[in-house]
Amino acid sequence: QVQLVESGGGLVQPGGSLRLSCVVSITRFTIYTMGWYRQAPGKQRELVAHIEGPDSVNYADSVKGRFTISRDNAKNTVYLQMNSLKPEDTAVYYCNAHHGWKNIDYWGQGTQVTVSS
Repeated sequence: QVQLVESGGGLVQPGGSLRLSCVVSITRFTIYTMGWYRQAPGKQRELVAHIEGPDSVNYADSVKGRFTISRDNAKNTVYLQMNSLKPEDTAVYYCNAHHGWKNIDYWGQGTQVTVSS
């Protein structure tokens, strides 16, 4: 059974930092494109960043230069380092595993990030 378990969310002041982690119970972790998405109240879920390999990453324009996605294939874990956080970053953040040629997506349960003074 595939499981994605996020952690690391919380309340932080504007300008602060958080690091999200997602541990993935899945076979052949390395073949999945891993991503972070977020959904704010009343808004659609949106892509934050995704990573295939160390040289294949993509970010939403709104987080470029502030967020960094990385993966540790030995630990089946993907991370999202979030710096210079803004109130508009407030959302539930979801971890995603995407199998390209099967076009299958797996999701975590989400972790709340709140940026407020």
